[in-house]
Amino acid sequence: MSTLSVKELQNLAHKLRIHSIESTNASKSGHPTSCASIAEIMSVLFFHEMHYSLSKPIHESSDRFVLSKGHAAPILYAAWAEAGLFPTSDLLNLRKIDSDLEGHPTPRLSFIDVGTGSLGQGLSVGCGMAYVGKYFDKASYRVYVLVGDGESAEGSIWEALNFASYYQLDNLVVIFDVNRLGQSDPTSLGHDMEKYKNRLDAFGANALVIDGHDINEIIKAFDTAKKTKGKPTAIVAKTYKGKCFVGIEDQVNWHGKPLGDKAPEVIKHLNSLMVPCDIKFTPASITLDAPNVDISNIKLSAPPSYGKTDQIATRFAYGTALSKIAANNSRVIALDGDTKNSTYSEKIKTVNKSQYIECFIAEQNLVGVAMGATCRNRTVAFVSTFATFFTRAFDQIRMGAISQSNVNFVGSHCGVSIGEDGPSQMGLEDLALFRTIPGSTVFYPSDAVSCERAVELAANTKGICYIRTSRPNTAIIYENNHVFKIGQAEVILSSASDKVLIIGAGVTLHEAIKAASTLGKSGISCRIMDLFTIKPLDAASIIKNANECQNKIIVVEDHYYEGGIGEAVNSVVAPLGTIKVKHLAVGEVPRSGPPTVLLNKYGISSENIVEAVKNFA
Repeated sequence: MSTLSVKELQNLAHKLRIHSIESTNASKSGHPTSCASIAEIMSVLFFHEMHYSLSKPIHESSDRFVLSKGHAAPILYAAWAEAGLFPTSDLLNLRKIDSDLEGHPTPRLSFIDVGTGSLGQGLSVGCGMAYVGKYFDKASYRVYVLVGDGESAEGSIWEALNFASYYQLDNLVVIFDVNRLGQSDPTSLGHDMEKYKNRLDAFGANALVIDGHDINEIIKAFDTAKKTKGKPTAIVAKTYKGKCFVGIEDQVNWHGKPLGDKAPEVIKHLNSLMVPCDIKFTPASITLDAPNVDISNIKLSAPPSYGKTDQIATRFAYGTALSKIAANNSRVIALDGDTKNSTYSEKIKTVNKSQYIECFIAEQNLVGVAMGATCRNRTVAFVSTFATFFTRAFDQIRMGAISQSNVNFVGSHCGVSIGEDGPSQMGLEDLALFRTIPGSTVFYPSDAVSCERAVELAANTKGICYIRTSRPNTAIIYENNHVFKIGQAEVILSSASDKVLIIGAGVTLHEAIKAASTLGKSGISCRIMDLFTIKPLDAASIIKNANECQNKIIVVEDHYYEGGIGEAVNSVVAPLGTIKVKHLAVGEVPRSGPPTVLLNKYGISSENIVEAVKNFA
């Protein structure tokens, strides 16, 4: 632990304030007042409390820190610079196009685990880190998350607190920077510290109210947190926005503004507050007790073994595959939002109950916990729920991509084919959602064999992966030993006389096969293609096969028209100007009803495909 005195820590707090002023003035943008309110907290964290390594900032055994209020990035950068990671002169490159010191933190920087700045998300990530630290690594590292009082209005903060309390994450400390002022107005609770404490106590945290500008109180609070067992600690720090900024402290209308010509006066004042001393700092050493983890080359423990006449839902095959890769690697984990007996993620528990994390009905936290759990390559996470419920966590998924996270999402109950449960349960927007995520891989397996292989491929694929699974039982299409590749489509039926290329996925691929059989009896030959991955798309195969089928394509999908398979296919063939595409999809909010009735009503059944082929000009 650092031996710096209280005076030295206070000096460092003021230095961090000065760096924040200078860097935001240099960039002519940023949030120096939001930095000023947490200067003492950051000083104690980085120069007294945390154990970390400058040679490897994201060391598997070092303490974790998440700045959930990411707009205070300048002071985070300043803390690392003052600790010796890089020259303090680099801080003046804040927000420049060729600098990784961006406006909000991202993992382009060697010391950042996840991107922050979309408020309300950092604590969920911290929960994932702490869960892995306590239950998987069983290591001594601790997790610190700094949250702004404004973002504490986000429900995801309280989802995370509920999770942290339920799992007794006593290695987690969340610090609330209660500086009273939001972006445009005072926060809803202002400086009502008692109300903050009561709410945090009610959520099962060990709530400690402190003066966030008193070094001694901050140190004492962290010491108390280390002694607290069985619950997370929440330090509620009363602070002032723009603390020590003459004429600016605790004033509205200074959010997100550099000090400009007021900077010299404020810096002069801050220098006057510092006591001359020669600060010599070395970070507290880390305890090397996090085990080595290998999450490469994850394989199914046994290949698919389905019979030709089997009828298996891909959601069930997902559970089977998940249990197989979990049997081969103890760092494969499943997280679910109380739908495990519908998504079949519960099948992982037959291998090892500890490889399953129940996150309950709190999808935003579910996604955030998975992001935290995969940080520093500690786990391979599969996150499952009904496909439609991922829409409420789109921001978390988007931030996962910004964070360079390797998280696998599995959405079941997609489309009208789920039947009587009705439109609120039908995932009809999910392909559009995941296709827009930069760097994502989107799988849409159409039988149990391809689903098992999609799970295996996803486990070894960098970035955000999504696997869309279906509720109905469907026939086996592929041989058990079939080899699948990302971005490689499969032609299921073909002949030299094919009149049209029909592209389906999931249940609609089976409808397309039925339609082809019916049309064949009328002398109309159709080619059937299974894309397997919607992103990346096998553009070359689509174009080649369309050319061989009179340049006609019918896309049929159990999804809304917007953003799904049809638009993906059109994006590769439209520029050619030679291929006609007819698109069958769901065009309105569906009703409840039997699956077969719904497929027909919304124009994506085999009967609809037959009609579309016959009427294709």
